[in-house]
Amino acid sequence: MKDFFKRPTVQFIARTLLYTGILIMLVYLYSYTQSGGAHFIYNEF
Repeated sequence: MKDFFKRPTVQFIARTLLYTGILIMLVYLYSYTQSGGAHFIYNEF
């Protein structure tokens, strides 16, 4: 099993999936910082 993860192709695919997941998570979190995303509690004053 160790030899399987030492293959360059497997490492490339694993890193690609990892970085894609991180990028999707960052884009998802960035959507909350938009001005129209979350409502401010004192927005009506």
